[in-house]
Amino acid sequence: MSKKKTLTLADADLSLSMSKVSYLERLEKLQLKLSRIQQAYLFHGHKAVLVFEGWDAAGKGGAIRRINQALDPRSFKVWPIGAPRNYYLNRHYLLRFWERLPPEGAISAFDRSWYGRVMVERVEQLTPEYRWRAAYREINDFERMLVDDGTRIVKLFFHISPDEQMRRFEERLRNPLKRWKLTYEDFRNRARWSETEAAVNEMFAETSTEIAPWTLIPANHKKYARIAALEAVTKTLANGIDLDPQHLDHQTLDAADKHLNVERELIDSLRARTE
Repeated sequence: MSKKKTLTLADADLSLSMSKVSYLERLEKLQLKLSRIQQAYLFHGHKAVLVFEGWDAAGKGGAIRRINQALDPRSFKVWPIGAPRNYYLNRHYLLRFWERLPPEGAISAFDRSWYGRVMVERVEQLTPEYRWRAAYREINDFERMLVDDGTRIVKLFFHISPDEQMRRFEERLRNPLKRWKLTYEDFRNRARWSETEAAVNEMFAETSTEIAPWTLIPANHKKYARIAALEAVTKTLANGIDLDPQHLDHQTLDAADKHLNVERELIDSLRARTE
């Protein structure tokens, strides 16, 4: 499987930022485009998987919420992924992800994903080296099968500096509404920053493929990161897709003409689009 040019965390320009005015303008446009994408996916039966990875407090949840705001929950599902329970510990690690893949017409977002195999399980030594190394091939094969089955994949990694992470930890400590996000594990994980960084860079090298490339999101500035994430999602999901509003069939238009008090010109114009 051909690989793209090797990506590393050092490629992220963490100084990138965005004004509030620019952020709100671009967010509105991107959320509208997401709504049109979802409508097209529902009509044509397309499906997509969004993978969100990154450092603790890097802003994955904030980006997911901005996507969630734009989409109908009946065909958009967010899967928060934590440590597997015993049922999955006794089975292949990809099983729980197979079970959560989207049906036709739907989009699924994974807040952490199968990449835990080659990051946290590697760093924490929860999996023997020969098994997490084999996961590179297994993951590439898994994603190839998804793409061959008509699923589009967007993989995002949110990168922040250690100093910015500590600032956000303090913010969570001080804010009662965010305090629930802060755990002992957040601080413990920092002790292995360099090991995790090496694991992430190797993950990029082994799994950023032509069909499922990684997108690195500079996330020191939350507004910039959210827009960069939504732009990456909409670019991949909209590529080659007709986003125009779908036409109504003649039976529906006949019923609308009979039961709704609308202008004849509107019905005639919509009827012409179906012919």
